Amino acid sequence: MELSERQEQIIQIVKNNEPISGQHIAEKLALTKSTLRSDLAVLTMTGILEAKPKVGYYYSGLEAEPFTNQTLFETTVGEVMIPPVVVHQDLKIKDAITHLFMYDSGSLYVVDKETQELIGIISRKDLLRSAVIGNQGESPVAIIMTRMPNVYRTVRETSAFEAAQLLQLHQVDSLPVMKDKNSLEVIGKISKTNLLEFFIDTLKEQS
Repeated sequence: MELSERQEQIIQIVKNNEPISGQHIAEKLALTKSTLRSDLAVLTMTGILEAKPKVGYYYSGLEAEPFTNQTLFETTVGEVMIPPVVVHQDLKIKDAITHLFMYDSGSLYVVDKETQELIGIISRKDLLRSAVIGNQGESPVAIIMTRMPNVYRTVRETSAFEAAQLLQLHQVDSLPVMKDKNSLEVIGKISKTNLLEFFIDTLKEQS
């Protein structure tokens, strides 16, 4: 996929004004921030731009090589997802912290012991917040997790590009991958990191 004229304009704006927020980029183009959401998702997930929360966008220095439409839009989440790190709601917070470091994961998916269905998610931010409060190490993760139905998720049939858009839209680091749209069984995980690796590997193959 060749970059669009608007995406090229965004790159030039970032080069000239970095760091710059999405809102300020939109203002320079006389557009709304929501209009640019998919463009910024493409540029960040391909590594051309870097985004830092509360700071803005930077130019990474990478030049864009063309993606093939087939690779970008036909590669599914199921082809690039990684194994999820799954725990139960009675796991102690201190043990959840150990799990994050042991599996080098940014999030833990909480499933029901009996049904094995997704009931929540725990992020590094959740665990950091609990550490700041203090004296919660022996408490179960159920008290700090984000509960269903407030967990963004996807399915394996979703395209890699759509997954990147979802991550950007909801401002989350990963999404649990469900068995199907009507299921709460977690079969994988898709994250900004492994999507970025996929995009970069594809660029290398086509260069």
